[in-house]
Amino acid sequence: MHAGIIQTRPVDTFTLAYIEAALWASSCEEEPHPDRSLTDAGYTAEDIDLETLDRMIFECATFQVANAEHIGTRWENAGHDFWLTRNGHGAGFWDGDWPEPAATILDEASKRAGERDLYVGDDGRIYQYQG
Repeated sequence: MHAGIIQTRPVDTFTLAYIEAALWASSCEEEPHPDRSLTDAGYTAEDIDLETLDRMIFECATFQVANAEHIGTRWENAGHDFWLTRNGHGAGFWDGDWPEPAATILDEASKRAGERDLYVGDDGRIYQYQG
């Protein structure tokens, strides 16, 4: 699934999990798939616009560097929870899977990063805008 973006951009485990969570948790607004997740509508990481992908990679790298000591070795979980927490999806760092004080620190850092939303452009590519 991710071979194409890995060949064109350096994408680590955290970022792959972040992208997967973003696609799964974002709704498709276009016909014939309104209100289905982008994943359920058949979109993959390969459909993400390269500028959007670069921004996602940058934001993930920034979060990882700033919070590495609190993430420990749970990079995949952290990437997933970063998307969910920053966008208020009702799950994430705070829901009991992370020990304190890491849970609170990572939750607050995610919220400071601000919300992001994905949408499908007229060209069929996935873009991100700040929510």
